[in-house]
Amino acid sequence: MRTRLRTAPGAAAAFGVLVLLTAFLAAAFPRAVDAYESEGLRREIAAAPVTDTVLRLTAPQAGLELPEAARVAAMRPEALEAVHREVAARLPSPLRADLAQSAYGVRTGEALTGTDRWLPRPDAIPPRFTLATQSELAAHATVRSGRLPTAGADGADARTKKLEAAVTTATARDLRLRVGTVLNLSDSVGTPALTVTITGVVDPRSPNGSYWSAEPLLRTPGLTALPSKPPQLRWEAGLLLAPEAAPALLGTRTDTQKYWRFAPAIGELTAADAPELARLTASLEDGPGLLRMREIAGGNTVVETGLGAIAGHHLATREAISRIVVVAAFGMGAVAVVVLAMAGGLLAAGRAAELALLRSRGGSLPGIGGRLLAETAVIALPAAGAALLLAVLVVDGNGSDVRLAPAVYGASAVALVACVTLPLRGVLPLRRPRAYGDRDDLAAARPSRRRTVAELTLLVLAVASVAALRRRGTSSAASGSSGSSGSSTGAGGVGDLLVSAAPVLVALIAALVLVRLYPLPLRYAARPAARLRGIVGFLALARAGRSSSTATAAPLLALLIALTTAAFGGSVLAGITDARDRAALLAVGADARISTQGDAVPLPAGAERSVRQVDGVRDVTPVRIDTAADPASPDGARSLSEKPVTLIGVEPDAYSRLARQQGLGAFPAGELTARGEGGALNAVASPGTAERLGTGPRRIVSAAGEITVRITLVRSHTPAAPRTEFLLVDAAALAASEPTTLLVTGEGLNGKELSEASGATQTPQATQTPQAPQVTLLTLLTEERAAFTPSPLQSGAERIYAVAVLAGAVYAVIALLLSLLHSAPERTALLARLRTMGLTGRQGRLLLGLESLPQALLAAGGGILAGWATIRLLAPGIDLAQLAVGSASQADGVSLSTDGWSLLLPAGAVLLLAGVVATGQAWWAGRRGSITELRAGDTR
Repeated sequence: MRTRLRTAPGAAAAFGVLVLLTAFLAAAFPRAVDAYESEGLRREIAAAPVTDTVLRLTAPQAGLELPEAARVAAMRPEALEAVHREVAARLPSPLRADLAQSAYGVRTGEALTGTDRWLPRPDAIPPRFTLATQSELAAHATVRSGRLPTAGADGADARTKKLEAAVTTATARDLRLRVGTVLNLSDSVGTPALTVTITGVVDPRSPNGSYWSAEPLLRTPGLTALPSKPPQLRWEAGLLLAPEAAPALLGTRTDTQKYWRFAPAIGELTAADAPELARLTASLEDGPGLLRMREIAGGNTVVETGLGAIAGHHLATREAISRIVVVAAFGMGAVAVVVLAMAGGLLAAGRAAELALLRSRGGSLPGIGGRLLAETAVIALPAAGAALLLAVLVVDGNGSDVRLAPAVYGASAVALVACVTLPLRGVLPLRRPRAYGDRDDLAAARPSRRRTVAELTLLVLAVASVAALRRRGTSSAASGSSGSSGSSTGAGGVGDLLVSAAPVLVALIAALVLVRLYPLPLRYAARPAARLRGIVGFLALARAGRSSSTATAAPLLALLIALTTAAFGGSVLAGITDARDRAALLAVGADARISTQGDAVPLPAGAERSVRQVDGVRDVTPVRIDTAADPASPDGARSLSEKPVTLIGVEPDAYSRLARQQGLGAFPAGELTARGEGGALNAVASPGTAERLGTGPRRIVSAAGEITVRITLVRSHTPAAPRTEFLLVDAAALAASEPTTLLVTGEGLNGKELSEASGATQTPQATQTPQAPQVTLLTLLTEERAAFTPSPLQSGAERIYAVAVLAGAVYAVIALLLSLLHSAPERTALLARLRTMGLTGRQGRLLLGLESLPQALLAAGGGILAGWATIRLLAPGIDLAQLAVGSASQADGVSLSTDGWSLLLPAGAVLLLAGVVATGQAWWAGRRGSITELRAGDTR
């Protein structure tokens, strides 16, 4: 083995690099998937409201059947802390608690009313206060003034009526409280309940953490709208009592509750924990886990959390995305296996004479195969080990626990394929004696029956996989197994694997068809070429036809799979970009949108003129948006009052031009200006509106006036209301046609300048009282597009596809180089012989270029056709909604479409590289003397 490595160090190093690259991809892929799925789960939990992620245990106060001493003891901090410790210790993994942000205590089930007249009352309604004995207040708050509350030297019991409390800075500011303020509180029936003295004002530490955000009223007061007409507002706030004062709440009629809140520790969560997390939360809310919690906290304990819903949503999204990712993995894996097989075949071809000699001198097949296996293992195993180590170092999951086993399996599989390829390719031809000089010319090859049966079997598999993918789709395939596996990459059965292999099978069938058809043009082209005066063309075609059929099939298969994978992956990436652009356009309707809040009132006078003068503005389209009602709906029909329709009044010429430019429901401008029977206005409607109103004249009432319309055109979308049911009419026919919205088109629009021109704001007000002035809002298309920031799941899948495209291109180059290297010695010897007969250097370069051109054209053209056919066949079954925008409702039927650059660029690169390599080979052969290449007994 040492001698073998010394005699061919270049080949050994190249083979080792190929194994290193392939094993790295095989080991890094599952780690990358694990990393972005784990990050996606943690990010989704962290982004959810704290009220949804915290695990809440709530138990009512002890019943009156118990003695007062027992009821008071159950409210003491020591009893609550014991329950807190035991519950935290018995929470099953992976549901781990972040004890630093967890809390426990006692709170009023029904808020108490502040009766002091000086308290703020927006609509003459007194504020209400929630009292809570939150644990470890001193560790989570900084005293700004005063001191923390206490329960006094004697503590508190059910007869205690005077308490101390602390409030946050926000509560003190909004409720006009300060140190020393005395609050008189009454229960729901007006009976005086407690007198609370404010002893301190505190600033929360980590106000967005679970400790303060699990019950936001303890941190920040808020205005609550009562269910009255018109709505009336009331302040709601929280008071922080000393933990020892909890028994005093027993003397109030507020349904006092004991609570334990556990913040989830998400730092150690991994993708494999998501199914178990969903199962455990379901068990804790209503299952065996709830019974265990009741054994600790009491028989009437209620457990609530939104973690199960978050984990379920994550699993559904993850499975939908992973089905598309697996398609890329199959493409990369297939082309890698073919290239490794080609590399082994190239090494075996170079040693064919040596192996035949060993066999003729009595060497056994197991002995020869074992020797070749050992020689290959010396190279492949260290390369695979180094690739595994590199993958572990490069893809570390940002400190998260990324599984090592899948990476080991991937690297081991590559090492196994690399080790057995050379022994198989070297030993199989030695099973039976072969006459020297047997040729396997491509132009004269006739497929055997066994090959025909194998090709028909692959054709059936390809048709079945394409049909299954078109019928089920990637998202529907995911939905059936979203909760059945801890890892999306391993989910699904043989049927799902067959669906994911559809692009590879399509490329495989295309390669087999092209290999069968390839000899025909060579035969027909060789005859007219023989009549030409020059010899180069005829020799090139004759050489291409005499190439081995087995040596042609493998490179063609590798190139087609690589080009199909690159085209499919590039189209997926282009489809994601187009889908996000489309979703942003559907949200805005133009390059910028200026409107009043809720389109309730017209825009200020002169706003349109001012906006037109802003730099970059190309056109401004004013529209009037109202809510339509149908006062005369026929019996049995659903009226518009049940599901309102957006009535849009437009200037026909300008609006039709905008709709045509944006690609949102274009229509002829004259369609709106024409009148129907009885003077009814022609209208353009959405499909839902047209179905409800029909095509006859209908009377419509809105704030803009009463009109009679007749629907003449139906469009799915329109710029003014892209996502709602709409009715589009000529604004000139409305009694009130003042615009409520401006749709702006242009390039390089400046949000600040547009805001100043229209008096708009880019940040809508979160709360607006009825007395507040109307707010003009500005929405830019660029900002809306930027808002589609991909989640870790989406960005990780996009990176996988980008790597798939790059890997496909690299393997295509390697396959082409291996194909040319396979015939390089024979070509070099041919050039040497022809130079002795007078062939010039220019003719030699032309000969090699023309010889490699048919196979390169076949691969490039076949790759384009296979990629196009794959995308066209599989597009109905590929759902990019989750991968593009994360929501099917925003995607508006996102589907896979052909990206021209992804088809043409890789194919063009194959042609260019084939020409460059052939020219370089001819140049290199010309530098060497003919004597070096022509030796006695040379069989090339």
